[in-house]
Amino acid sequence: MRFDRVRLRNFKPYADTDLRLSEGVTVIHGLNGSGKSSLLEACFFALYGSAGLDGTLEDVVTNGADETEVELWFTHEGESYHIHREVKRYGDQIQTTTCTLEGNDGTVTRDGATEVRSFVVDLLRMDAEAFVNCAYVRQGEVNKLINATPSGRQDMIDDLLQLGKLEEYRERAADARLGVEDVLGEKRGALSTVADQLEEKEEADLHDRLNGLQSDLKELDANVERYEEQRSKAESTREEARDVLDRYEEKREELESVEADIEELESAIREGEAEREELASTVGETRDRLATLREKLSERVAETQLDEASEAAIEERRAELDEREADLRADRDEARNEATAFENQSTNLAERADDDAKRADEKRDEAGTLDDDVESARETLSEREDSLSELDAEREELEATFEDAPVGPGEAESHRDGVREELDDLRDDVTEVTASLSTARASVEEAEALLEEGKCPECGQPVDDSPHVDTLAEDRERVSDLEDELADLRERESELESELARAEELVEAGNRIGELESTRRLVEDGIEEKRAEIEEKRDRAETLREEAGELDDRAEEKREIAERKAEQAEAARDRVAEIDEELEELDADRDRIDGVESTREAIADAETEIERLEERRSDLADRNGERREFLAGKRDRRDELREGFDEDQVETARERLSNAESYIEQVSGTLEQLAERRDELTSAIGAVERELDELEELRERHDDLAERVAALESVHEESEELEAMYGDLRAELRRRNVESLERMLNETFDLVYANDAYSHIELDGEYALTVYQKDGEPLDPEQLSGGERALFNLSLRCAIYRLLAEGIEGAAPTPPLILDEPTVFLDSGHVSRLVDLVDEMRGFGVRQILIVSHDDELVGAADDLVRVEKNPTTNRSSVERTDEASLADLDAVADD
Repeated sequence: MRFDRVRLRNFKPYADTDLRLSEGVTVIHGLNGSGKSSLLEACFFALYGSAGLDGTLEDVVTNGADETEVELWFTHEGESYHIHREVKRYGDQIQTTTCTLEGNDGTVTRDGATEVRSFVVDLLRMDAEAFVNCAYVRQGEVNKLINATPSGRQDMIDDLLQLGKLEEYRERAADARLGVEDVLGEKRGALSTVADQLEEKEEADLHDRLNGLQSDLKELDANVERYEEQRSKAESTREEARDVLDRYEEKREELESVEADIEELESAIREGEAEREELASTVGETRDRLATLREKLSERVAETQLDEASEAAIEERRAELDEREADLRADRDEARNEATAFENQSTNLAERADDDAKRADEKRDEAGTLDDDVESARETLSEREDSLSELDAEREELEATFEDAPVGPGEAESHRDGVREELDDLRDDVTEVTASLSTARASVEEAEALLEEGKCPECGQPVDDSPHVDTLAEDRERVSDLEDELADLRERESELESELARAEELVEAGNRIGELESTRRLVEDGIEEKRAEIEEKRDRAETLREEAGELDDRAEEKREIAERKAEQAEAARDRVAEIDEELEELDADRDRIDGVESTREAIADAETEIERLEERRSDLADRNGERREFLAGKRDRRDELREGFDEDQVETARERLSNAESYIEQVSGTLEQLAERRDELTSAIGAVERELDELEELRERHDDLAERVAALESVHEESEELEAMYGDLRAELRRRNVESLERMLNETFDLVYANDAYSHIELDGEYALTVYQKDGEPLDPEQLSGGERALFNLSLRCAIYRLLAEGIEGAAPTPPLILDEPTVFLDSGHVSRLVDLVDEMRGFGVRQILIVSHDDELVGAADDLVRVEKNPTTNRSSVERTDEASLADLDAVADD
């Protein structure tokens, strides 16, 4: 496998980067924190998505961005592939929105993060963890394999070499064997139980029992048939007797009904005649009420303006009243609207007048406030003018200090610095002269001491001719000169100190003059501002007073108009009251018309009632005539029914009915007993038949279970053999892997440890590692130094990579070998060995090696060089490939 190209947008520190990668050794270098490792993380993320991240999706999005895009082009087994992933932020969440994988000819297409990751795992035959353990040595994880336990190391390597699949298959075979054992035990128990049940059923002699029960049922059915025939004859006799009695009962019931009808008809005729007499009385009363109503109608017509009490006259009068009412209501609505309008106008004008008056007061108050402000501003102006005079006086005093000064105000600082520099030089001279004086005095004192002794205290020789004694006079003269020179320097130092103090005073005075000048300009500006402010506020106060007067005039004018509008509203309300009185009179006229109309209706109702009552009396007379005719027919039918009764025939029928019912009752009890016995026999026969069916089912189940047990025993043997085969195969492959890995590890070890300290490495069947010294002393890899441990781990990683690439049965495709900062724990000597290790891996046919490092030796060993830089202003990283000429220059620099 080979990475061909990676393109990033808003991935960690990269805003927009497109990098092409080639075969051979590519070194990615740059300053720490520039984003070198992020390039490799982007390739890993493109392959495995979130499973390839140490953190979360949020960590890959550039700060301040809402989306990230990563594309990776790679070649595997001669086929080209392209992965495209997009991650976007939605509120507080970040999700993968796009994830696709395509082949170079479009034949391979995968969509979705899960589907793409599964395809990559199948394609490379390794998941993200296996990729890291095999080909991706992450920064800080160079010691991962050496720090792992033997069992952890075993799991990592077995998983890479697909031996974990064999263990998985062996475990599946073991699970299958155990499952078969459980089922086999269950089936054997079931077979034993069925055999016992089958033996018990066969000893029960079920066929003889069934024959006996069927014979008893046949005899019982014959008896039931005989009793049922006799009961049928008795039921016929019972039905004939019941028919005779029913006919008798029907005639008796009809006679009773006819007699009841006769009585009812006679009562109805009597009630009809009584009702006709009552109706005649009601008709008389209604005629009297009708006469009274006609008199009342004449009186009510007289109270109205009607000429007559006809319906047309009433409707015409009502129309006149309605028309008049409509006119009055329209006039009243118009008057009410006028009153409301005038009231609203009056109220609004009054309110607006109050507003104008209030605004006039506010303007006068504001004018008064402005007057106060003007007075205060005048006081402030006077104070500032006084302050300006004080500043001028202080400046004159300060300028007077420069009258006898050697410099002016603008040269004070330069003068002070010159005096200070001269004083510093003089003090250096004082120090130097003081040291010389001290040395000269020491020489004089030493010579004088020798003279007093007369001879040298060390050698014992006379000191008369010694150099110290010969130069004593010169030394004393030199001491005198140095003392005079030091006194002159001290005097000059005192003068310069005085001059420096005077210069400091001049600097302070010059600075104060500058401050006073700035302050004076500020005060002058403040005076001009206050004068302008006074003028502006005085003019504003005068304008406000004029505006207040205008508002007072407008308010008075609006109040006068409001009063006129209020008077108009009152006149409109009086007109509304007059119209309301007239409408009340109209309502009274309408009530009188309604009284006439209701009386006419009452007269019409009375006339209708009389007609209805007369019709009712006529109907009652006709109905009583019909009832008398029907009554005569009922009396004839009653006499006919009384003559048709035969008491002897009825008594005989009753006796036959009693005998038949008694026999039926007796035979029914016997048949119920026989039915119960028949049910018992039927149930017994059914039970025996079910037992026979169960016996047959038991025989079939016994045969099935026997066959199933035999088959399970065979499967159990096969699963045991399969489990053993997978275990043996895994052990054999691991042994061969251990031998190959140990050989490759020692080959790499000999290259990187080209010294006499260590002899070889042993790798046992559980992947435990031991390093042997030349003297045969074994060492745990953790006892190696930091640099040696790092090289040891890199050697182990490369040996595993070689083993995976070469395979047990031939070469297998592998991903690029990726080393992220492998020199962290290495000194310069160990780095050289790492370079040799990289060259060895190239010699073993590794097509692509990607190294993140800033080590010059590794940079010089690169086929391609990628430089990563970070912009300190934008904090964004960029990449740049170095061409072959630049690489040659780097190699030359490395050689120098």
